[in-house]
Amino acid sequence: MDTLAEDARALVAATSDVAGEKVREARKRLAAALERGKGVYDQVRDKALDGAKATDQLLRDNPYQTIAIALGVGVIVGLLVATSCAVKNDQ
Repeated sequence: MDTLAEDARALVAATSDVAGEKVREARKRLAAALERGKGVYDQVRDKALDGAKATDQLLRDNPYQTIAIALGVGVIVGLLVATSCAVKNDQ
């Protein structure tokens, strides 16, 4: 995302000396799109950080439940893999 934004800004700067109404309009639209994209990126990043912090706090507040859930998921995945391997070996 950062690379794309930098490339777009470089394009805007490189075409600053180009005359023409269509070029100016395209540069304005590109600049506006970059600003909107930056805003959306910031919102998504903030929500992801908030979610990660909330998850971390939940795991720290409930360590035994977390271990039990992880163990249960591991057992289920192990059973599914073992069953899948057994079915393949029987064929």
